[in-house]
Amino acid sequence: MHTLPSPPFDLAAEYAALGAILLERDAIILVAPFLTPAHFYLEKHALIYRAMLACYQRREPPDLMTVAAELRRRHHLEVVGGMTFLGELVATVPTAVHVEYYARIIEHAAVGRALIEVGGQIAGLGYDDGRPIEDRLDEASQYIYQLAARRQIGQDFVPLAQIASEYLDKVQDTADEGDLLGLGTGYPDLDTITQGMKPGELVVLAARPGVGKTALALCIARHVALRGHRVGIFSMEMDRELLVQRLVAMELGIDTASALRLLRRGDQGAINALARVAELPIHIDHTPSLNVMAIRDRARRLASERPVDLWVIDYLQLAQGLSDRDDDVRRITAVSQGLTSLARELRTPVLALSQLSRAVEGRAEHIPLLSDLRGSGSIEQDASQVWFIYRDELYNRETEYTGMAEIHVAKHRNGETGMATLRFDRATTRFLSVGSDRVPAGNYRSAASRAIDGISAD
Repeated sequence: MHTLPSPPFDLAAEYAALGAILLERDAIILVAPFLTPAHFYLEKHALIYRAMLACYQRREPPDLMTVAAELRRRHHLEVVGGMTFLGELVATVPTAVHVEYYARIIEHAAVGRALIEVGGQIAGLGYDDGRPIEDRLDEASQYIYQLAARRQIGQDFVPLAQIASEYLDKVQDTADEGDLLGLGTGYPDLDTITQGMKPGELVVLAARPGVGKTALALCIARHVALRGHRVGIFSMEMDRELLVQRLVAMELGIDTASALRLLRRGDQGAINALARVAELPIHIDHTPSLNVMAIRDRARRLASERPVDLWVIDYLQLAQGLSDRDDDVRRITAVSQGLTSLARELRTPVLALSQLSRAVEGRAEHIPLLSDLRGSGSIEQDASQVWFIYRDELYNRETEYTGMAEIHVAKHRNGETGMATLRFDRATTRFLSVGSDRVPAGNYRSAASRAIDGISAD
């Protein structure tokens, strides 16, 4: 008769880690960022460590007396064995030098136990014939990602103190963005309206073909990357080498054809620009017609190595659904909902590009409306923000606003809507803030925009 092996744990490491923290007041600083109460195998050890964290969060040294007082306040002192047991922990280790080593042993054992649990859940999915196989594969992939990210090890409920601490870290990480609540785009007028691209948001950037969706998204990605933030781009339309060519042209401030000629001739300035582009923390996946499950799986894998701060999807209508039998509406709905789930799961903004329907061309005024989003009403429903690009010169040859573009924030779930004005430099495929590069700021508003305002006012 075979007996099941016991789950992985190391009581000696748990004793040593707790004893080291009680012995040395600064030891907890080394382990608090990654070690949680749920990592401990014995419940009484978890209770003691939770009391230590409570002292630490109050900026009190978690020594023998303060931890005992905290356990007493929680009515747990006798449960863990009283002062006698705490004294035994201190006597376990002669020094706190190796506290991080002990904590890593505890963490690794906890990951092993969690892996066993996840294996059972995945096995259960294999027997669940009542659900589509695509849904079960996606759920299995999500289990593995969450385990790799060490986000779900016994943390179904997270203490408010931990949430507040993580929130402060995020706020401080984006301190270079000023008063914004999320990542800045590099365009102050647009950021004033949107307050940045916030974690967990699906931001949809939509326009008709040829208006500049990819160009604007690449400008935003470059701005984010230049500030040290990591960017992941799913480019299902444009080849990755072409994206690099555009980035080099932006770096040099010249048109893409000239940048290519300089690189071919071995021009040192162009090669240096390419080297600077190569240092940007941008990762590009150029796989045509990815389905939403593959997008989420690849995003999880990249994020498990190191957090990604912005995802760009170019573009939404090219992504495939989970079934070949789905019509366009069902397919786009599945993609939209999948990207929303991705943003929330990874707690990262997702900038998804989207095509607009031909209805824009059929109206006298060509400013895009939410009803023009192509494929499904789910895009409008799922998105936290929807931005439209409008360029008057594409519809009005006599316009006095050649080279100007309006970015209409048509939906903003957590803020205001409005319109920002940018300049589009066709040669370099760059969008610039009005007033930059010696462009007069003025008070630009296209005739079409003013007409729409008039209709709205009525």
